Amino acid sequence: MAYRRLLLCLLLVAAAAPSARETIGVFGGWGAFRQGPNCYAIARPVVAQGRVGGYAGIGTWPGKGLRASLHLHLSRRRAPDRPVTLSVAGRRFPLVGTATDLWAPDAPTDRAAVAALRSARAMSVEAVDTRHRPFADTYALAGAATAIDAATLACVAR
Repeated sequence: MAYRRLLLCLLLVAAAAPSARETIGVFGGWGAFRQGPNCYAIARPVVAQGRVGGYAGIGTWPGKGLRASLHLHLSRRRAPDRPVTLSVAGRRFPLVGTATDLWAPDAPTDRAAVAALRSARAMSVEAVDTRHRPFADTYALAGAATAIDAATLACVAR
């Protein structure tokens, strides 16, 4: 049921987006899209404790030399002085960024995090909000690897 709602949300977002965005496909709870020269796989958290607005994206941006690069947008603003951690299959990865947008701190961590999520069932992003309350955005990863591959191939094959 949750996957159907997520799929419907992804399709509605894609339909409402500017015509320059092309749907490559929807795989499990993940969608793959092309927008101009860039491609990405994207999903919303399945658990965000009632908050909306968060998403996880794995993007290929040929003009910037990025391929399958992780980007997370939190469902809540985080405290700037507190660390943020991505947990995937028992592995923990530090993240850096703004109050709401996060990335891996370097290319090796980015590659390791994306490799880990490709074969895992779920991932979570743990942070502390501006009121000093811990929170986590949790993502189901069914379809993530296929969506990442589809997005990467759509940009590389051009």
